[in-house]
Amino acid sequence: MKLADTAAVITGGASGLGEATARYFAEQGAQVTILDRDAERGPQVATEIGGHFARTDVTSEDSVSAAIAHAVAKMGRITACVNCAGIAIGAKTIGKEGAHPLDAYKRTIDINLVGTFNVARLAALEIAKNQPDKDNARGVIINTASIAAFDGQKGQAAYAASKGGVAGMCLPMARDLAASGIRVMTIAPGIFMTPMLAGLPQEVQQQLAADVPNPARLGDPREYGRLAGFIVEMGYLNGDVIRIDGALRMR
Repeated sequence: MKLADTAAVITGGASGLGEATARYFAEQGAQVTILDRDAERGPQVATEIGGHFARTDVTSEDSVSAAIAHAVAKMGRITACVNCAGIAIGAKTIGKEGAHPLDAYKRTIDINLVGTFNVARLAALEIAKNQPDKDNARGVIINTASIAAFDGQKGQAAYAASKGGVAGMCLPMARDLAASGIRVMTIAPGIFMTPMLAGLPQEVQQQLAADVPNPARLGDPREYGRLAGFIVEMGYLNGDVIRIDGALRMR
């Protein structure tokens, strides 16, 4: 697969890692449809990159089905799905106000894990309709975990659990979809300069960057996008999780 021949759906494409990926893919000649709940920022980014937009709730089967259908109508097919939609909350298992709010835990799992699977499974149905190449390849699904899946910090029980689930389903999903010629990969980012981190005070950003061994800085979302593009084009990558974190191991 080449990015120039790719028709991609990207969740969370209105901001952060998803937006950087959408912009990079479009620059390389890919067709892109952004799936996001932000009905203001999403269409703006889509217009700027010459792509398409579908307002989407990743936890809803009807919403995702409609978004996938819209993407196919606009692009003619889907050959890549990149799942970047997600949320992060901070809450300890027990804190000053009592036990971790159960609703917050469920919502984190619902968006980050269930939402990722929901989009992946419905995108896979469309990707499986493509004509295979000589390697029987029809497309690729790239999901987003986090290094918190492996070394989550205090206050990350919900987030780490959700991202651990994303990492854990990579190999079985790749095995499930092998007969359909669909690869599945997962990216586990470290600390990236997303809108959430950009709003922190400069000294806090510097402290976070200082924990990264090399290079000692926050990740650039475009680096995530470039890695996703590499995965699309490198057809022998399948069923694995790639960390992109500057050798950071959180304590």
